[in-house]
Amino acid sequence: MKKLILTIAALALGAGLAHAGSHSVIRMGTEGAYPPWNFLNDAGEVDGFERELGDELCRRAELTCEWVTNDWDSIIPNLVSGNYDTIIAGMSITAERDQVIDFTQNYSQPDPSAYLAMSDDVDVEGAVLAAQTNTIQAAFIAEKGWTLVEFATPEETIAAVKTGEADAVLADKSYLTPIEAEDADLVFLARTELIGGGVGMGIRESDTELKEKFNMAIQSMKDDGSLNALIVKWEIGEPF
Repeated sequence: MKKLILTIAALALGAGLAHAGSHSVIRMGTEGAYPPWNFLNDAGEVDGFERELGDELCRRAELTCEWVTNDWDSIIPNLVSGNYDTIIAGMSITAERDQVIDFTQNYSQPDPSAYLAMSDDVDVEGAVLAAQTNTIQAAFIAEKGWTLVEFATPEETIAAVKTGEADAVLADKSYLTPIEAEDADLVFLARTELIGGGVGMGIRESDTELKEKFNMAIQSMKDDGSLNALIVKWEIGEPF
């Protein structure tokens, strides 16, 4: 992990020198596979809470923006190497990630992480737990010393529970809630976890001007209540 962080940091330095202060079109990087935060609609376009939020932030910051999708497990390296200019993908602000990239202020509060299983009597401390790779949930399980199986996509974590490869999945409750509601075989465990410092936009550390523009736009949405309105509309957590 330390080698990975150092390698990404080196990439970030080079990319930052090339891109700092040169933004004409801002490329907004997202996963496109984590509803209701971000997903691809029937037309193949990025949709969801973060699409609506990102478009409004760009409007307020007077920036021309376009959307790019990227697999979650390489989303940070592709930011620092210059393939896009921001990450807006339900990414929680953590100290480890902050060693490699910078973050705007949070645009959502910490979302409770919940356990979804086939039975409500699963003992998480002795169970096999599924989580998406490079998420705060995977890091949390690993730090606890519990048994962890990691998957590249959130859909695969659900499938692992359904097939018996894992006893439960740990993920953002806002992601799991509609899945639990539509599948009679899946139930929430009573236990939840509060992990991370809320969700923010990832920015290259050299892009201080871009970070400030988005910070001002986020703050203006907090101040006029429009951010809370989006949070309630998309049911992604508690309003500010």
